[in-house]
Amino acid sequence: MADGCKGYDAKTNREAARKRGICPAIPYRSTTKDKPKFFPKLLYRGRARIEQTFGKMKRFKRVALRCEKTARNFRSIVSFAAGLCLIKFVHTA
Repeated sequence: MADGCKGYDAKTNREAARKRGICPAIPYRSTTKDKPKFFPKLLYRGRARIEQTFGKMKRFKRVALRCEKTARNFRSIVSFAAGLCLIKFVHTA
């Protein structure tokens, strides 16, 4: 698990997520006492993939800066950027 999001390991964050009906996929710190044995690893991997995808999309300047002001044009630029990311992924894997 990545160490980057362990800073959100707090009871208040987990409780707030549960109140909204969300299963918190926040890894526990190594120093946390009474860690539960269950951790949703599959859910955590999925969330990490989504964050990585957004990071890759933001490398495209027009997506990151929202240069396109209409929803239609922005959706087109995001689709184009996603296609380029997919092509790169397919040809390097």
